[in-house]
Amino acid sequence: MSITSDRKQELISEYALHEKDVGSPEVQVAILTERIKNLTAHMNFHKKDFHTRRGLLILVGKRRRLLDYLKAVDESRYQNLIRRLELRK
Repeated sequence: MSITSDRKQELISEYALHEKDVGSPEVQVAILTERIKNLTAHMNFHKKDFHTRRGLLILVGKRRRLLDYLKAVDESRYQNLIRRLELRK
């Protein structure tokens, strides 16, 4: 259910703002989005897995808070990120 280290490095290189960037909101949201997609696929198969459901909701809330922060800091970066990740809102 978690992402592989290779996939995580791909996401970091794709969404990083500069060469050594691993913690910007863009990178964090991209990693969280990948984890959310994996857990959503798991939840479609295991509908009564309530422990995973709770974890999924926690990740969605964390991503939402990061997106709210990014929107408050820089609206254009926020719009660019949700367009690249194909997120609603």
